[in-house]
Amino acid sequence: MGRVSRPLTSFQRLALWTTATTYLLILVGGLVRASGAGLGCPDWPRCFGSWVPPASAAALPAGFDPSQFNPSLMWTEYLNRLLGVSVGFLILATLVSAIRHHRRAGRILWPTLAAFLLVGFQGWLGGVVVQQELASWIVTVHLVVALVIVSLLLYATVYAFFLDAPPPSAATLARRTPLTWAVIALIVLTLAQVAIGAQVRGHVDAALDAGAARSAVVGLVGALYVWHREMALVVLALAAGIGILIWKRHAGERALALCGLAVAGLVAAQIGLGLAMAYAALTPALQIGHLTSSSLLLGAETVLWLLARWLPDTGNTRAGRGLDIAKEFRHASTT
Repeated sequence: MGRVSRPLTSFQRLALWTTATTYLLILVGGLVRASGAGLGCPDWPRCFGSWVPPASAAALPAGFDPSQFNPSLMWTEYLNRLLGVSVGFLILATLVSAIRHHRRAGRILWPTLAAFLLVGFQGWLGGVVVQQELASWIVTVHLVVALVIVSLLLYATVYAFFLDAPPPSAATLARRTPLTWAVIALIVLTLAQVAIGAQVRGHVDAALDAGAARSAVVGLVGALYVWHREMALVVLALAAGIGILIWKRHAGERALALCGLAVAGLVAAQIGLGLAMAYAALTPALQIGHLTSSSLLLGAETVLWLLARWLPDTGNTRAGRGLDIAKEFRHASTT
């Protein structure tokens, strides 16, 4: 008989929801950027001086230019802010749950606390983004901090599934060392790639604002785009090398193999969407897909690194819910 999955704990459920909602916020942030709604509310933290957006240009308070009022862009940005507040409360609830149930598990408590502190910093950064009128450098910082927050949540969430599992043996850890370091290198490269991509996006926006045609705007970015493109090839090569390493040395460890496959698929998706934007059409849908695949790729790489460190030895009957992490996550998605 197969092992019966134990029900998820309250912390595991909350951590999964919080992590998923944070990814949704990153996706919505991409929608805001792609639609040009970043200044749909020209002030912070209110929107046109009110906590609830005005119904029409005629209802604007004194001091606001009616030409700034665009209901579609305003509500897109306002809903993005509401989702950000919701994520903040979810992270707070996750921290409270970690304190209640896992205060002695540092690998759960400290990443959750760091994510909570960073989400406050991220809210302040949102105000700076508006004040700086979407300057590319601050938008890049805003995105990188969001990715750090979701990586911290992933760290705590994944470890919650290994809390009662025995650690892998020293021999297993030694065998996984090349994979662990290769994935760390891939995470660093991917984060740098995302940061450069955000800078490219800022230059594209500036060129479009200056009247450049969408079909020619990529060629106006210059060396920055070339670095972004060449780094994508390095990421692809390293991801392929990791895939070969897993196939040769870790094919029997199903969770590692599945996660490695997810990384490879997301790298391919990211590069394919990037090529489509560069040579086909710079549409909002492609921009959102490109950013979303990049953030999901970084998450998949983080999970692969964590599995390489924490996945118990294959065949260990005491592994509990850490042994078949893929089965647990499938169970979580249907609960």
